[in-house]
Amino acid sequence: MKPILQIALDFVNLKRALRIAEAAAAGGIDWLEAGTPLIKSEGLDAVRQLRRRFPHYTIVADMKIMDVGRIEAESAFKAGANIVCVLGVADDSTIRECKEAAENYGGKVMVDLIGIAEPLKRAKEIEKMGVDYLGIHTSIDEQMRGRDPFFSLRKISQAVDIPIAVAGGINSETAAGAIEAGTSIVIVGGAIIKAKDPQRATETIKEAIRNKKIIKTKLFKRVGVDGIIKIFHKVSTANLSDAMHRAGEIKGLLRITHRVKLVGPALTVRTYPGDWAKPVEAVDRAKKGEVVVIDAGGVGPAVWGELATHSAVEKGLAGVVIDGGIRDTSEIIKLKFPAYARIITPTAGEPRGFGEIGIPINVGGVKVFSGDWVIGDEDGVVVVPQKKAVEIANRAMDVLERENRIREEIKAGSSLSSVTELLRWEKK
Repeated sequence: MKPILQIALDFVNLKRALRIAEAAAAGGIDWLEAGTPLIKSEGLDAVRQLRRRFPHYTIVADMKIMDVGRIEAESAFKAGANIVCVLGVADDSTIRECKEAAENYGGKVMVDLIGIAEPLKRAKEIEKMGVDYLGIHTSIDEQMRGRDPFFSLRKISQAVDIPIAVAGGINSETAAGAIEAGTSIVIVGGAIIKAKDPQRATETIKEAIRNKKIIKTKLFKRVGVDGIIKIFHKVSTANLSDAMHRAGEIKGLLRITHRVKLVGPALTVRTYPGDWAKPVEAVDRAKKGEVVVIDAGGVGPAVWGELATHSAVEKGLAGVVIDGGIRDTSEIIKLKFPAYARIITPTAGEPRGFGEIGIPINVGGVKVFSGDWVIGDEDGVVVVPQKKAVEIANRAMDVLERENRIREEIKAGSSLSSVTELLRWEKK
């Protein structure tokens, strides 16, 4: 089977989906998919509109059918779908009903193995049912945790003889790898629908598939632990706040050094107001690239100043965040050392030696553990829990990519309200 490039139109807005579909078609897309979010939002009218606009294209309805297979599959085929997707976790009878509906309407069935505990075993069972395609699907939520989208594909492609579709974070760097791993149908969502130029993005991925080569991209990639620092440098605290559902912000801090970004894992310090002994000791204990995060009770006197900053710069630390007082800010600014504090004061405290280093602290209402990631920019400071850092980094990139696409639509003459259909989604 000649490799197929399928676009997943995972929108909740039909107008936007159709606009991107037009661009993808101009770029040489092979199949058009009405994604599950689109069908749930717009109903099967999304399929009807795609069929009307693109009468000669293969239209895939990603229904994710779980029950009443005959009714749901028939509805999609009647609306104009060529292929209907049913979940592999559905009962065998549901899959067979979808297959019967396909036979009646001249359509085909793709079984999506998302969420299957033993995908290889289930793939063999499904093949015996006579379905047309298998779908190996790394879900959005799994992608955000850095999972390899081709892990199951390699095994399954060697065990079954029916064409396999693969979806999940595929871009111009990974599309050729999907073909080499055994897929016949490459399903791409974000790398096209969030691209600044969807037509060009489609052309690039088609080229990658056709020539079996890696074409580098800066966006639409999901990372593991080793890649999160690059993402945190790229995304904004606003992106991170959105990714964390408005959580993580340390509120009310003053930014001391502008136009330098703070990114690094935390080394926590708890001290008494004005006691700068433990903060200074923490500089010696911290590793290169770490951020010293200090709980000083949110009040003065200062527990950090120019000389502590010089020490931190020499050590290669990434910054300091203080729920308390800071001084010598002019000198700190000259050193271009990222620093945030609750208050600025000329008065220093005394080194009494109270407090602890490396323990959980509370900074402005946010619990911070050593190892948590701290990111600061012009908008403020956000703390990302270490155990969720990979997921949040990837979700923040998703936010950035989606905003890039909306920005291009606004530049093309739309508006934010129009692009998002704001009135439509207002709570009634």
